[in-house]
Amino acid sequence: MRIHHDWKGLSPEARGATVAMGNFDGVHLGHRSVIDAARAAADAPLGVITFEPHPREFFQPDAPAFRLMNAESRANRLGRLGVDHLYELPFDAVLAGLAPEDFAREVLVDGLGIRHVTVGADFCFGRKRSGNAQTLTQLGRELGFGVTVAPLIGDGRNEYSSTAIREALADGRTRDAERMLGHWHRLDGEVVHGDKRGRDLGYPTANMAVGGLHLPRFGIYAVLIDVLTGPERGGYTGVANLGVRPMFGENRPNFETHVFDFKADLYGEHVSVALVEFLRPEMKFDSIDALIAQMDQDSAKARAILEAR
Repeated sequence: MRIHHDWKGLSPEARGATVAMGNFDGVHLGHRSVIDAARAAADAPLGVITFEPHPREFFQPDAPAFRLMNAESRANRLGRLGVDHLYELPFDAVLAGLAPEDFAREVLVDGLGIRHVTVGADFCFGRKRSGNAQTLTQLGRELGFGVTVAPLIGDGRNEYSSTAIREALADGRTRDAERMLGHWHRLDGEVVHGDKRGRDLGYPTANMAVGGLHLPRFGIYAVLIDVLTGPERGGYTGVANLGVRPMFGENRPNFETHVFDFKADLYGEHVSVALVEFLRPEMKFDSIDALIAQMDQDSAKARAILEAR
């Protein structure tokens, strides 16, 4: 998959796609239906148009973090779905100020040269969200590109939504989130240096930053790990801690993963960690020995869960 960070100056082979357009936070089953509809709409490369930062982050920079995915995680998921081109458009004052007709003409037609665009039924775009799916359909007729409006889908009771997934993850209900996502919820990013305390405890960890994300329930998880770069690329199992590590008096959220039966160095490599099952909340122990005993129990439980999948 090729990633493009602007709609201007694209090469000919990057233009002329059939695209799905939206924020795609979580890339849940509702988003998948929009992408699948785009895939079926025209005989052309499949593209996805999304925005970075998320428009809500642009308009409300001081609001609490709400994103399920960072840009890297979203791109990784879209790549797994067979997307050829990801157009990660810079959402700034210029883009936010375009009227719907100007967005359609300047971005979709002149910039990306799209053949067809698919959006969800609740899609809005343009200055002050003044355009909607019906507006886009009319502009497509005028400017010469096709438009498909994909219906919202759900499980028969509720529509699939990023809001419902956030609620499930906040409760530690990873399997409910997976049912709505169509995949395990993942945290993706570069492995960074931590305080290396886990190594001293016999549980070395790969540490990742989680700033800017709506975080799942703090605690211990059974996880699947994909190492995406470097000589150790491949799939592994493990146990992870998400939280503030109350045993050591810290208050900044951190995500650290212990990879089972793994001895190599992952610093600087990119990994994708799937939260399979919540094991327990964070705890403060009376001693380091008590902490290690609990970590042994957590690891045994995680191994059993992952082996039984």
